Amino acid sequence: MYAETDFDHHSDEANADPVGYYARLRETCPVGRSAAHGGFVYTTRYADVARIARDDETFSSARSDHGGQGVGIVIPKGPGLDQYPIELDPPRSTEYRQLINPLLTPEAVEQLVPMIERHAARVVDDFIELGSCDFVRDLTNPLPAAVTLDWLGFPEEDWAKLAGPIHDIFAAPADSERAVRGAAGLAYMDRRIRELIAERRSAPRADAVSALVAGRRGDGGEFGEDELVSVIGLLIAGGVDTTTSLTGWTLVHLARHPEQRRQLIDSPDLLDTATEEFLRAFAPSQSMARTVTQDVEVGGCPMHAGDRVLIPWVAANHDPAVFPDPEQVRLDRDASRHLSFGIGSHRCAGAHLARAMFRAMMAQVLTRLPDYQVIEDGLVAYPTRGNQSGWDAIPALFTPGPRASTAAGSVRVLNTPTPLRVTAVHAAAEGVVAVGLGLPDGTGLPPWQPGAHVEVRLPSGRLRQYSLCGDPADATTWRIGVLREPQGRGGSAEMHELARPGATFAVRGPRNHFPLVPAPSYLFIAGGIGVTPVLAMVRAAAGRGTPFAVVYGGRTRSTMAFADELSAVAGDALTLLPQDEAGLPDLPRLLGGLDADTAVYACGPPPMLAAVERECARLDLTDRLHLERFTAGDGLETAFDATRNRTFEVQLARTGATLTVPADRRLIEVLRDAVSGLSYDCEKGYCGACETRVLAGTPEHRDSVLSDEERLAGRTMMICVGRCQGDRLVLDI
Repeated sequence: MYAETDFDHHSDEANADPVGYYARLRETCPVGRSAAHGGFVYTTRYADVARIARDDETFSSARSDHGGQGVGIVIPKGPGLDQYPIELDPPRSTEYRQLINPLLTPEAVEQLVPMIERHAARVVDDFIELGSCDFVRDLTNPLPAAVTLDWLGFPEEDWAKLAGPIHDIFAAPADSERAVRGAAGLAYMDRRIRELIAERRSAPRADAVSALVAGRRGDGGEFGEDELVSVIGLLIAGGVDTTTSLTGWTLVHLARHPEQRRQLIDSPDLLDTATEEFLRAFAPSQSMARTVTQDVEVGGCPMHAGDRVLIPWVAANHDPAVFPDPEQVRLDRDASRHLSFGIGSHRCAGAHLARAMFRAMMAQVLTRLPDYQVIEDGLVAYPTRGNQSGWDAIPALFTPGPRASTAAGSVRVLNTPTPLRVTAVHAAAEGVVAVGLGLPDGTGLPPWQPGAHVEVRLPSGRLRQYSLCGDPADATTWRIGVLREPQGRGGSAEMHELARPGATFAVRGPRNHFPLVPAPSYLFIAGGIGVTPVLAMVRAAAGRGTPFAVVYGGRTRSTMAFADELSAVAGDALTLLPQDEAGLPDLPRLLGGLDADTAVYACGPPPMLAAVERECARLDLTDRLHLERFTAGDGLETAFDATRNRTFEVQLARTGATLTVPADRRLIEVLRDAVSGLSYDCEKGYCGACETRVLAGTPEHRDSVLSDEERLAGRTMMICVGRCQGDRLVLDI
């Protein structure tokens, strides 16, 4: 039931604890009206926020006279230049998104990573020898500015001049001298953008502004100067301070939670998963606003044409209906459904670039400033967290270190989904297949260490993680073991059915959240398919001559994969415990007599891991325990039988092309090969970035975004996971 409340997202109470503020309202009045700032409707639940953000027809982002003059996507409105395309509604916004999207695809951003890492190393070099810094002034503001402006094509002398004013606008109290200075800086930015546009029209270069200037509308016409100024200004603003905010909050959080900082230092690849959790927990853009165009009801609250409505991403990201225990930051949580990048037609086009910049900064801090301490008394927060949340100052101390001796780089990995061919398949046990994967041309794969896993994108669109269990010395083949789970959501059955020599799967990795740290001796405990990472670890320990013991349990001998291979490596150090013959492992005996420095590694089903954790806690061994948890398919994943996929055709209405989508390929893969600049992100059917209009044909929906009514109408679909129920689709592409 809605009500009139004194809600104000800019109030002192909301600034002190936005999460708690929205949580209290979610329990008592989840959708209501406030008289603050000229009056508006507020929301607090994920479902309501997502519904409004996706419905451009009913909830407009465009400027209007309702609620006053100025920027229409925040409450209260304020002065500012037009921001294209975020302040336009489809179809007017579409051509601007089509102009921007090709520059910010995952593939395009991957090409920028060496530049991003080079800037990150250089920025840290400027202060690492001093032993102190202000993370905002010295890292989180200059790095995103350098990357964004270098990518766009601005000369280095402009970087600080353009980055400072944007930060001032967010960090300064309204009407303060600093805010006035920031506004003056924006006027300078407007002038410099116009000058650069003119330069690139006459002499194009290999930069983003040149690409934008060369872009054309659907009818072949050029974009005007004012339009390009608006687009480029939004790219600068979006690229600079949002990443500043996210990184700052993460650094403060890790300073306050050193155990999580240690996890990320010990398992650097965990940062990939943790990035989405940090985005969920510390959304830079806390809220946005829309204007109601026609009478509607949301969450029991009637809204009328002309009403202003607040959609707080921070509230949606902390809705316990979607994220259990949302107040906790869990590094291994699958938080990919967060709304920090928005949802729908205005989902942030720069999401991939933001992630790349954030990871580069965090990698520098965790590897080069691992013992940093934030000076809590010196923290300065933004004056209000109602629209944008961040820190104006984060003073810190750390052990001084050397400047980087070489250009920054990273271990080679498959950062974007890469087609790998199945080289071999054989039964490893009852219900378990071993699958070998290699590059189609037979060249070397990225190196990996025991504990590493890869991410496999199945033809259905399902995403699954598998530990590597082969030999790291084999540079051309990755081997995984796949257990068929009859009660699962279809991923294991799909792999068992489709994994045949010559088949291809899109793969990313390797990543390692479960590294084998040096220790005088090891105890390895494996349960069921949890033997896969343990097998590689045992091989490594044996190769080093490090003492170890292995306990491997399973339902029956016939279901225990790789037992013979493990026995050949471990010999007498291996104890096999088929449950039907020997029962469960005697954990008190196994763990009670360990040497003082023995490291314990365990991987297996959740009940086994929970029992190991309890016993290690009882024996005060937690600091020596390393776990690899199985992650089940996400609860929002649609259950279906992908082995029944059928081949269909898709016609692209705007280009006239007709493409064939085979049963063993996803629609988005086929489209990506033919169309540049497709908008997509999660590839799981969660985020809505790839929502595409269907002009003919009946889509088969496999996403978790569309409502039942929208599915039945069949007017749009998520092309990352959806398919066709018939023989042909016509899409508005």
